[in-house]
Amino acid sequence: MKGTPASSEEHEPSGEKATTAPGGSAPLRPGGPGGSLDGVSSFMGMRWKDPETVSLRIRPELINAGGLLSGVVTYALVDYCMGSTLWAHTTEEERIATINISINYVQTAVEGEIVCRTTLDRRNRTAAVMRSEVRHDDGRLLVTAIGSYTIFPRRDRPRR
Repeated sequence: MKGTPASSEEHEPSGEKATTAPGGSAPLRPGGPGGSLDGVSSFMGMRWKDPETVSLRIRPELINAGGLLSGVVTYALVDYCMGSTLWAHTTEEERIATINISINYVQTAVEGEIVCRTTLDRRNRTAAVMRSEVRHDDGRLLVTAIGSYTIFPRRDRPRR
């Protein structure tokens, strides 16, 4: 995904096209082995059904000290899903970055599968607005979110 939550890193998705990592380095293979994209999505166990749908299985490492699914997990799921949704609507010369995500934690869970679905509401030359829902596999609504992303020209960066 061309980026991570609330960062200026570039988002790269799990969409159909393979592309290069930020800075033009090695190709990224979204949805590669295990369906993960990078170390964060791999650790969390994110899997892409399509660019607009990302899921994960709740496991003990994702439970917080209060015994509930950590909000960080659902926030990351939303950000990655929004990023991949928008990425599917970009050209090879465009990059994206999260500007803001407003998230509402409606309920939580402690086990099972959760799924995030994102809808692109508007995209112009320089910005996009999306909305997401995270639901438990039993149908319960866990999270609603709206997000805005910037769209900017690709910049090649020297490797460190």
